[in-house]
Parts: sequence; structure tokens; C-alpha cells
Amino acid sequence: MAKLPLTLNKEKFYNLIEASGANMVASAEALRDLVHRWQDVPENVAAIAELEHTGDSITHQTIALLHRSFITPLDREDIAKLAHTMDDVTDFIHASADYMLLYRVGRPGQKVKELADIILLAACEVEAAARRLRHKVELKKLLEHCIEINRLENQADQVYREALVDLFDEFDTSDVIKWREIYESMESATDRCEDVANVFEGIALKKS
Repeated sequence: MAKLPLTLNKEKFYNLIEASGANMVASAEALRDLVHRWQDVPENVAAIAELEHTGDSITHQTIALLHRSFITPLDREDIAKLAHTMDDVTDFIHASADYMLLYRVGRPGQKVKELADIILLAACEVEAAARRLRHKVELKKLLEHCIEINRLENQADQVYREALVDLFDEFDTSDVIKWREIYESMESATDRCEDVANVFEGIALKKS
């Protein structure tokens, strides 16, 4: 089996991690646009689904490269965790949008918009951290992104709890069930961003 040149091999891993971060941001932007504008819902949800498929493809490429590489720039376990956890963020973004379409919910309220805004901010922090990963001198700034992701996840938890309380005041039982599932998917997206930040933090500590 032919081996990739070590330098090219190293760059490919970093390129794929950065591509996953960029795709995550694109998905989060599409979700935010969906809930704020609430127009052409089927078409916009389909666009998010395509981004989710792109995320799956990036993950498959990363794992395939991992299997055929003897030497990797980061611990193999860390690369696999990053690939799957970053993909999970995009999966939950897609699930949130898909539930809105499948359940035929009405125009999203303020709490949904707030969660979508937080998801986008957290995704942008993940993307920024991913771009610093290949540069040892950037590791301190990478940790700053991790701190911000943790803060945003805590903020999302608070909005999520407030949203659940509001549900029982604003909707009947069937709508409560629908929106609760949507809220859970959106909150899970921020949870996974925090999981990504934890992997980044571990890598930074190992490389510093």
C-alpha cells in the first residue's frame, strides 16, 4: 500500500478538520436564516440536509485517511473524536430544522431564534479554533475559543430551560411535544460544540 508523504498527510488532516468547521458554520448560518426569516421552509431545510451530507462525507474522508495513515499529526483517538463530534453538531442542526418541517410548526418564537443565534456563535468559535490547531504558536488563542464555547453552551442551557417553561404557557399538549423535541436538538448542538472544545483543549495541552 502506497504511503502518503508525511507533510502532505499532516496537511490533509488539518484541511479536513477545518473543512468540517466551515461546513458546521454554513449549517448554523442556514438554520439561523431559516428561523429568523421563515420563508421557503422546505427548500431551506433541504439545503441544510445537503450540508449535513457534506459533513458526513468529510467525516468519512477523515476516518478513511486515519485508517491508511501510519503517522498522524495528532493522536488518532483525538482525530476520530473531532471528526465524529464536529459531525454531530451538523447532525443536530439538521435534525432541528427537519423537525420544524416534519411537525409543520408555526413561525418560531424568540427562544428558538436565540438558540439558533447561540449555535451560530458557537460554530464560529469551533471553526476559529480549528484553524489555529495546526499552528503551535496559536494554541493559547485556541484555548480562548474553548472558553467562549463553554460560555455559550451555558447560555444555551439557560435559554433552553426558559423555553421549556414558556412552552406550557403558550402551547397545547401536542405542540409542547413538538417544540420540546426541537429545543432538545438545538440545545444538543451546543452540547456537542462544548464536546469539540474539550477535545481541542486536550490536544492543546498535549502539544504545549
